[in-house]
Amino acid sequence: MKSLFRLCLLLCCAPALAQTAFPSRPVTLIVPVAPAGILDQSARMVAPAMGAALGQSVVIDNRPGASGNIGATYVARAKPDGYTLLIGYSMFHVGNPVMFKDMQWDPVKDFTGVGMIAVAPHVITVNPQQPFQNLKELVDYARANPGKLNYSTSGNGSVPHVGMELFKQLYKIDITHVAYKGAGPAALDAIAGNVQMTVATPPSVIGFIKNGRLRALATAAKSRAAVLPDVPTTAEAGFPGVEMEAWVSIFAPTGTPPEVLAKLSGALKQALETPEAKQSGATAGMDIRYLTPAQLDAQVKKDIGYWQPVIRRAHIVIE
Repeated sequence: MKSLFRLCLLLCCAPALAQTAFPSRPVTLIVPVAPAGILDQSARMVAPAMGAALGQSVVIDNRPGASGNIGATYVARAKPDGYTLLIGYSMFHVGNPVMFKDMQWDPVKDFTGVGMIAVAPHVITVNPQQPFQNLKELVDYARANPGKLNYSTSGNGSVPHVGMELFKQLYKIDITHVAYKGAGPAALDAIAGNVQMTVATPPSVIGFIKNGRLRALATAAKSRAAVLPDVPTTAEAGFPGVEMEAWVSIFAPTGTPPEVLAKLSGALKQALETPEAKQSGATAGMDIRYLTPAQLDAQVKKDIGYWQPVIRRAHIVIE
């Protein structure tokens, strides 16, 4: 009789034992770029506090290559259990599907949102030897002299590249794109006068703006950048609709249980509310902007509808 009782007790406890509370081991954040830059900074900004909230370490694993596709493919194929997550960059996530021919992941079918971390604006700057004192003067010159101006960015298919193509489409100007491997080289060539202008996030150019080696004409965002309060937005400069905000978010493989997503998203929200995260975001020129999983999924679909037509019209293809 005692043996039968023990057997019944064991069977009753089996489901509880099988469903170990999440997380029971470290969570890995896959960063699809090399260390440094806003993706890596964002991951390192939230990982410690997320780990504290979850009661497990949050480990960062950089898997760079192919404009984020190597890291994204890895996470898309991972087990949807909440232990392998992607740090996603807006233009990788919504732009890569139309810029690359052989995509092995889909932003909507293969991923579900955990939460947004931050948004970074971009600043349109020119070499100070150029005569343009404001954005209108630059646009007037570009219209009168099609093809004579060059702008540099951190690379093909980046937010500043696609954003400038939108600018060109909206306001009928002809400016040539010159892609670099990073915002640093792009800015240095603008300073050297090899290109007339460069577009980048504030951390990449603010030092050059302050020491007079670059002149900021406008911040391409809804509001002025806190680190550049005297620089008008593109709308204030007379060119509404030209916004280049890069977001950084966390995604999980599709099929991750809702309760796991909720726990991860809650931990992210707690992490973003810490003074350390707020200070890190401000130092990096990022606007901390948390979105819930549902809000992030909706933002992804909205951005796909907004940016993919721009990319197609500009014929941006990455080989």
